[in-house]
Amino acid sequence: MANFIKNAFKDMKESAKAQHEVDKANMAAVKAESKAQWEEAKAMGKPETRKTILQAERDKQIEEANQRKAQADARIATAKGNK
Repeated sequence: MANFIKNAFKDMKESAKAQHEVDKANMAAVKAESKAQWEEAKAMGKPETRKTILQAERDKQIEEANQRKAQADARIATAKGNK
């Protein structure tokens, strides 16, 4: 019975240590994410950064539109039989 109790407390101690490591890792992750959000918000306050990000988004949208147009043109050509 005494060994059972000793083993139980040993297991609880090991479990608590392992959970502490998990908690430390989670706290570090939350801290890093918070800092990243802060830096992103701070960067968006700069006009040149915001313009660059918005231009990249517009370029991506233009490329997607051009791809959709090319696909539609290919479908039209196929429908007309003009491969």
